[in-house]
Amino acid sequence: MLWPLFFLVTAIHAELCQPDAENAFKVRLSIKTALGDKSYAWDTNEEYLFKAMVAFSMRKVPNRGATEISHVLLCNVTQRVSFWFVVTDPSKNHTLPAVEVQSAIRMNRDRINNAFFLNDQTLEFLKIPSTLAPPADPAVPVWIIIFGVIFCIVIVAITLLILSGIRQRRRKNKGPSEVEDAEDKCETVIAIENGIPCDALDTKDGCMNEAFMTEGERLTPL
Repeated sequence: MLWPLFFLVTAIHAELCQPDAENAFKVRLSIKTALGDKSYAWDTNEEYLFKAMVAFSMRKVPNRGATEISHVLLCNVTQRVSFWFVVTDPSKNHTLPAVEVQSAIRMNRDRINNAFFLNDQTLEFLKIPSTLAPPADPAVPVWIIIFGVIFCIVIVAITLLILSGIRQRRRKNKGPSEVEDAEDKCETVIAIENGIPCDALDTKDGCMNEAFMTEGERLTPL
C-alpha cells in the first residue's frame, strides 16, 4: 500500500519541480573557481545542506514558520553544478509564490553563501538579484575629513594674504627710491647751449655758458 503512495508523491514532486516551472529558481555553483584545490564535491549531503538553508530562510518569512526541509525540492541536478528548486506549501500541493522565496533568499543570502564558502558570483540564484553589500564605514570619520579640508583652505587664504601684504610693502618702499634716483640723474645732466656743453650748476636756476662770460665773470668765484 505504501509503494503506490510513494510513487504518487514522487510524481507530484516531479511535476512541481521542473526547469522554468512556475515559482522555480535555477542555481549555479562554481565551487572549483571559488576554492581551487580546496574545492569539495557536490553530493547528497551538500544538497541536504542547501535544502536546510532554504528552509531556514523561509521560516524567517511571516506565516512560513512551518516550512521543513522536505518542502524544498531539487531537480535537474548537473555535475557542473547547477539545479532547479522550488518550495512547496506544507498544507497544499503547490509551490510557494516566487516573491516570498526571493525575499527570503535575499534576506539570508550571506548566511547561505557562508554555508558553502562561496559568494554572490560563485553561488548564483539566476532569477534573484544579488544583495547589495552594506556601505563600508570610512576609516576616518566624515567630520574629520570636512574639518581638514576647511582648515587647509583657511591656511592657504592666510598665506596668500601675507604674501600680498609683503608685495605691497615692497612696492611702496621701491617707489620713493626710484624718484630720488631720477632726481639725481637730472642733477648730473650736462646741458647743451649753442652747441657748447656746460655743467648744470642748478637744475632750477639753469646753467651758465662760458662762451658768453666776461673775463671778470670767469675769474670771479661763485
